[in-house]
Amino acid sequence: MDYLIPFFSSFIISFLTIRLSKPVAIKTGLVDSPNASRKTHVGDIPLVGGFGIFISILTASMLFIEQSQLLNIYLLAAAMILFLGGLDDRYDLSVRVRFVSQILVSALMIFGTEIHLTSLGELLGFFEIKLGFVGAAVTVLGIIAGINAFNMIDGIDGLAGSLSIITFLSLAFLFADGAHALFLLPILFISSLAAYLMFNLGLHRSLTKVFMGDAGNMFIGLTIVWLMVIGAQPEHGHLRPVTALYLVAIPLMDMAAIMIRRVRRGQSPFQADREHLHHIFERAGFSRKQTLLIISILGAIFAIAGCWSEVNQVAEWIMFAIFICTFLVYNWILQNIWKILKAFRKDVAK
Repeated sequence: MDYLIPFFSSFIISFLTIRLSKPVAIKTGLVDSPNASRKTHVGDIPLVGGFGIFISILTASMLFIEQSQLLNIYLLAAAMILFLGGLDDRYDLSVRVRFVSQILVSALMIFGTEIHLTSLGELLGFFEIKLGFVGAAVTVLGIIAGINAFNMIDGIDGLAGSLSIITFLSLAFLFADGAHALFLLPILFISSLAAYLMFNLGLHRSLTKVFMGDAGNMFIGLTIVWLMVIGAQPEHGHLRPVTALYLVAIPLMDMAAIMIRRVRRGQSPFQADREHLHHIFERAGFSRKQTLLIISILGAIFAIAGCWSEVNQVAEWIMFAIFICTFLVYNWILQNIWKILKAFRKDVAK
């Protein structure tokens, strides 16, 4: 019951902000226009989802979460990454500008709060991998990876929002004791994302489509990794670093696999294309709704496995070995997907 008022408040604020800000986005040119190479939607779509989610989180946080330096620095960093994403949505910033800005925002959070990863756990089974003085740098890399993983996975309606909700649900479950001041954040994000998905998926004919944009994706990626870093602190013990891999498995594996594929082809790992997991499902003949459902189910399976393993304290080296093996299989399948589909279709034809 303690969560109901914050939950519904966040939902209502997000819904109203998105609805009221759409005309402003159109007038200012903050829209996503279709192009032949990657964006095949119809018409100009307002990129206001991320701003609606942020206004909702900002307002609800100020009302329902105990004020602290940790919260204030998080909100400041979130506003900065949202602004960066908004500029990228409007002006298509270079990769260098985006990465430098992400590093600065990550550094602000880490050094402003003095919180970062201190250990990766017993991933090898023999000893604990303590990070020492490189802990801050590893945390920066983790935040940047999370930001860009959720940015890259946002390729069809509802996908980034659905996978984000799955991750926030997992975090809410693992943070259920409410021992930390920010335990309410996952709850607020779930409700604000639910409001966004009503527009993004067109769940009612009166709700015209909006996108989250880079602003929303970066904001969500930043928040998810930051909550994981806080949860991994020894004094909280909500989750071990290896568990975090399972909670963001689909965005993380998709980003890693496609970057490997691009490098092998001699391309920039940041070069945009239409070879992400959701694109492959579509080209294999699945509809967008089927693709969304299948990938969301896969994301939920990984998240459930991660939460179950955390609750039952499965050995970290076992969890890590399973994840790496899964990624290697995943990467091999994507590298050979068209050969596999061709062989499959021949067998079906027989």
